Amino acid sequence: MHLIQLLLPLCDNEGHPFPQSMYLQVRDELAEHFGGITTYLRSPAEGLWKEGKCCAVRDEIVIYEVMAKELNHDWWKEFRERLESLFRQESLIVRASQIELL
Repeated sequence: MHLIQLLLPLCDNEGHPFPQSMYLQVRDELAEHFGGITTYLRSPAEGLWKEGKCCAVRDEIVIYEVMAKELNHDWWKEFRERLESLFRQESLIVRASQIELL
């Protein structure tokens, strides 16, 4: 079993918030495809990373999680690329971990 997490920004690179409809679209597509989804929306997480040697960049994000028996790398690559276009990002984090249900 795999746990797949998507980290989605709340705002574009100029600080303008994305409309809620974009998140609902992604949520609904994932729920339909995987049969369920967990969303972390109440208090956004914060991402922090360095660009170059001098600048720290911050992002407020929401996290979506789905579980899948099999990990289809081609499907996820295409989906990530669509999200990068939708959210106008150079790259988005989509990560997977192998998990064991207890």
